[in-house]
Amino acid sequence: MRYVFRPTAADAAGLLALPWERPLAEWDPELLLDVPQRGISRHVVRFVADSGQVYALKEIAERLARHEYALLTDFEAEGLPTVSVLGLCVDRPDDQEAILVTRYLEYSMSYRYLFSRPRGQLSMERLLDPLVELLVRLHLAGIFWGDCSLSNTLFRLDAGHLAAYLVDAETVERHPELTPGQRRYDVDLASERIGGELLDLRAGALLPADVDPIEVAEMLPDRYDALWDEVTREEVFGPDEQRYRVAERLRRLNDLGFDVAEVELVTSPEGTRLRVDVRVAETGHHRRELFRLTGLEVQEGQARRLLNDIRSFRAYLEQRDGRPVPETIAGHTWLNTVYQPVVDAVPPGLLAPAEVFHEVLEHRWFLSERAGRDVGTTAALRSYLDLPAP
Repeated sequence: MRYVFRPTAADAAGLLALPWERPLAEWDPELLLDVPQRGISRHVVRFVADSGQVYALKEIAERLARHEYALLTDFEAEGLPTVSVLGLCVDRPDDQEAILVTRYLEYSMSYRYLFSRPRGQLSMERLLDPLVELLVRLHLAGIFWGDCSLSNTLFRLDAGHLAAYLVDAETVERHPELTPGQRRYDVDLASERIGGELLDLRAGALLPADVDPIEVAEMLPDRYDALWDEVTREEVFGPDEQRYRVAERLRRLNDLGFDVAEVELVTSPEGTRLRVDVRVAETGHHRRELFRLTGLEVQEGQARRLLNDIRSFRAYLEQRDGRPVPETIAGHTWLNTVYQPVVDAVPPGLLAPAEVFHEVLEHRWFLSERAGRDVGTTAALRSYLDLPAP
């Protein structure tokens, strides 16, 4: 047998003691971890834990395993929203298939789990939009998925919204640029597969009665076309509109979760033509800024929400003390007196600490609206936890 692991895999050295020579389906259940929110796979997939980390092991033909290993390595380096690959095991006894090892995406959920959990009904738009955004990101990077489906996607909450991550890259093809025909074929395949998956949910009584699987599947191409047009279209405007129209377009793209690498303005008799080079990597400005101020590593939407709370807290400190407060001091004070007490008070669960804090902030806003005044984070936390007032 041979093991191929990335240089960053030193923290998973304990995995080498696993019984790689045996088929995954025959591994001792005591070695495995039950992941209730996992999705459905056409391959044998098992989960194991080592040194506090969870890993997914997938049995697959060696050619496909090497193909997927190389692609996921590149995708992660480029910042695309995919699972992180760790390594693979090949040349197993008795011509067994290879095993691809990826890091389990923390706090992620499959679409089946999202529909079955008791946290309220999931709207189809809320599920489709992050999948469409993921598909647009991949297409901008010249990536033809070939098997886009709900089953091959994991979802993770980011400040109340769902973010989608590619899980399965067996059928992926990389090109310098996709043709309109390739993009349309990929979208059509996705629509067909999603329709089938939703029909399966309906058969299992997991789909709300008012949701038509075929209608939902037919919504995907239109939503894709709208986002693709928003991200890639050129605009023409007059010289007096240039400044605010450019700023408006860039803000709109940022709100959609895309970075802009370059802006090109071309003048013509018809007016100024705006072209934007959209960066497909996941935006990171707010994440980097929050890490600089607090050392917290969270997702982009969560970072944006937490930074807003830090700014509000900083304004409160300056008003209370009657003098300017450096942002680094405000960030450090906020971390220790506002954020940490909240996440420490909430029992660990499926939500990341930053997502828990976001939910408390949302609850605080709701209570403040109802009370006509700011009720404060402490009161919001007690209400969130259903604790009696002191």
